[in-house]
Amino acid sequence: MVPALKVLLLFTLHLLWDVKSSRVHLNNNGYEGVVIAINPSVPEDERLIQSIKEMVTQASTYLFEASKGRFYFRNVSILVPMTWKSKSEYLMPKQETYDKADVIVAEPHLKYGDDPYTLQYGQCGDRGQYIHFTPNFLLTDNLPIYGPRGRVFVHEWAHLRWGVFEEYNTDRPFYMSTKNRMEATRCSIGITGKNMVHDCQRGSCVIRPCRRDSRTGLYEPKCTFFPDKFQTAWDSIMFMQNLSSVVEFCTEKTHNTQAPNLQNKMCDHRSTWDIIKKSADFQNASPMIGIEAPPPPTFSLLRSKQRVVCLVLDKSRSMSAEDRLIRMTQAAELYLTQIVEKNSMVGLVTFDSVAKIQNYLIKITDSSDYARITANLPQEASGGTSICRGLEAGFQTITSSDQSTSGSEIILLTDGEDDKIRSCFEQVRNSGAIIHTIALGPSAAQELETLSSMTGGLRFYANKDVSGLIDVFSRISAMSGSILQQALQLESKTLNITGRKWINGTVQVDSTIGNDTFFVVTWTVQKPKIILQDPKGKKYITSDFKDNELNIRSARLQIPGIAETGTWTYSLLNKDANSQLLTVTVTTRARSPTTPPVTAMAHMSQNTAQYPSPMIVYARVSQGFLPVLGANVTAVIEAERGRQVSLELWDNGAGVDTVKNDGIYTRYFTDYNGNGRYSLKVRVQARKKTARLSLRQQNNALYIPGYVEDGKIILNPPRSGIQETAAEVTVDNFCRVASGGSFTVFGAPPDGNRAKHPPNKVTDLEAVFIEDHIHLTWTAPGRVLDTGRAHRYIIRMSLDFQDFNNHTLVNTSGLIPKEAGSKETFKFKPETLEIRNGTNVYIVLLADNVDGLTSDISNIAQAVKFIPPEPDISAMGPNISAICLTVWGLTVIFNYILN
Repeated sequence: MVPALKVLLLFTLHLLWDVKSSRVHLNNNGYEGVVIAINPSVPEDERLIQSIKEMVTQASTYLFEASKGRFYFRNVSILVPMTWKSKSEYLMPKQETYDKADVIVAEPHLKYGDDPYTLQYGQCGDRGQYIHFTPNFLLTDNLPIYGPRGRVFVHEWAHLRWGVFEEYNTDRPFYMSTKNRMEATRCSIGITGKNMVHDCQRGSCVIRPCRRDSRTGLYEPKCTFFPDKFQTAWDSIMFMQNLSSVVEFCTEKTHNTQAPNLQNKMCDHRSTWDIIKKSADFQNASPMIGIEAPPPPTFSLLRSKQRVVCLVLDKSRSMSAEDRLIRMTQAAELYLTQIVEKNSMVGLVTFDSVAKIQNYLIKITDSSDYARITANLPQEASGGTSICRGLEAGFQTITSSDQSTSGSEIILLTDGEDDKIRSCFEQVRNSGAIIHTIALGPSAAQELETLSSMTGGLRFYANKDVSGLIDVFSRISAMSGSILQQALQLESKTLNITGRKWINGTVQVDSTIGNDTFFVVTWTVQKPKIILQDPKGKKYITSDFKDNELNIRSARLQIPGIAETGTWTYSLLNKDANSQLLTVTVTTRARSPTTPPVTAMAHMSQNTAQYPSPMIVYARVSQGFLPVLGANVTAVIEAERGRQVSLELWDNGAGVDTVKNDGIYTRYFTDYNGNGRYSLKVRVQARKKTARLSLRQQNNALYIPGYVEDGKIILNPPRSGIQETAAEVTVDNFCRVASGGSFTVFGAPPDGNRAKHPPNKVTDLEAVFIEDHIHLTWTAPGRVLDTGRAHRYIIRMSLDFQDFNNHTLVNTSGLIPKEAGSKETFKFKPETLEIRNGTNVYIVLLADNVDGLTSDISNIAQAVKFIPPEPDISAMGPNISAICLTVWGLTVIFNYILN
């Protein structure tokens, strides 16, 4: 086959499986494959299942109406945890898992409250991660606060499936319109209500009209929009789905382009319906003519199974190159000893041109069970490569132990090509197994990732990085949702140490972890001298580290009990005269079953990239469901040729980062170095008590504090469990390492020249009048998207929000762009415009680079000239008269005394 044609076919194949990797799909207008999973920590309660069924059934009808007869829910799987009792109606899951569920049911962390929300941090039109409902939301009457649960589900489904955003803004609930009217941030503008303050102090509450802020001219911070209970407006679901009249999304005709909400910011002021119409779902679905209501959805009840995992490891001749066999064995031993959860069923298969079952499934209960498997890890490489025979033996290992392949996991590692791999695709698809693939080296079969995509498994790539395979295996944990059982990686470092030299390092053990803690050291030539010291000064030396019995150049120390909280220090001495590579890996588990640990997850925006299109790196740092802010997050991306690129990721709400301080750290990646596979790893650190835990949620259904009915404010009950005392709490110093899987690049030049891109769009431009000057702030873009330094800024201002064709240029001759990510400030006097009290000035900003490329236009910033009125003495009423009379009286008395 012509090489270029082969690349094109492979690229097409990858794209197809990228789309199909989601279980949800549209079939004749009906959504199929929706998975709603209940967290293992949720106590068994059959009412939850009934509530879920009622919610989805109600949502299906509402969705059908809102989509103008295009979409409804055809079938939904409800996955209950293993902690619930087994019942005859519970079926065996196939590839449905908690971690891959579209909707999760779980308790809120720190009792934040029961607001439903969607974890969504992609760009406009990108699908979200999952919807989170709490058991209390599903079991409590929330009708006045959120509206019917089915409507809430449709609101969240629009986030998840179509990548639209909220049309309200709790940070900027009001804005000044172009008509110089104060408006609530909403869509559509046709939703009516009152702007009032509900103020409670010392047990006494009052409801009063809102006052204007003397500096900004906007309403005071406590001002709230109370909607009329009975409306005539039909939209929008992304603002207040609980209003009975609201049955549509905002359209091009009704969309409020001026509202300072996330929908306008992320989607360039386009309506939610416009974004939905451009989705693949909409393009593939015509209205169901003549049908008033869709058929009711069907439900399948599934119960999570005991974890079953089989390692299928390549031992072919090519594995002898570059110490691949030893590296694989080191990583597999670490996985079996430190990562696999107890009570899992584990088997082992090795293969070359033929396959051999080394261990049928063994239930892991103690260290002797690990040893029975690790003793059979391969030590010699020989023969050819037959991936299908390895997989078939893996299936046999599972079924011969009276387990079903459905829902079981296979970890497939290979470094070789196999032109017959497609012959077993159908068998893999029918097995129901989840296959995680690890491509080792540049020659691994190009079709490998198809196996993981079609089965919902993870995909990884490891090459030159000596610790890369250890990182990969450390990432493959149970997908049950029980984070307290999962192993966490604190350190993974490769050190090139010259002969007879020491090297030192530190590892942070925070208060959320410390159980089952291991320190592992590997070497390439000679075992180093090791000194490890805990925070209280206790030392562990080389003899405390147990050598691996397979002679795979690895030594391990398990810390007795719970590891001390604080900074651990290690020192390694290369005793050999020559340089050698040493690796240090530290893993641990949660300290307490009641306190979730800090975790880090990473991934790319997609599994494939077509040069020169940029990719986006995402890292999520959280504790439970709450985001961790202020961490230092670095992504390390390794190309197939071994070249590494490090990127500092940002959570600053600028450029490609959707929301500031949401615990999602992002950055553009454009530094391609040829075609092939790339791997992603992130390092997360928090030092000097800089990290905080945010108690705020993003993308949640709007809580309604009350309604206006017959001219009176009718208040709703307060949200349950809300902590009003603090928005953030301090987090211990910590460190985490996480593999983000792999992605494949096509069409990149072999010389590694970086593609030319303009500076990224500025998305956080803010403007405010201070006396006669407009003060601007924004985050600096780069020369290439968010890297480097832009060449110059172009600032335009206008008195017309919708027409910048008649704009005025601002003199920016003295404004020199800073490095990307820096905070920029600039002030100017709009002398060419007629400014008076109440004038709205709209400003946009562009940046260009030395290549002559110009960024997209920034968000539109608004500055309002507001001159507070002079105090009116008569408006103060009888009180001012009393004051004046008192002063006059005192004056008379004082003069009388003096005389």
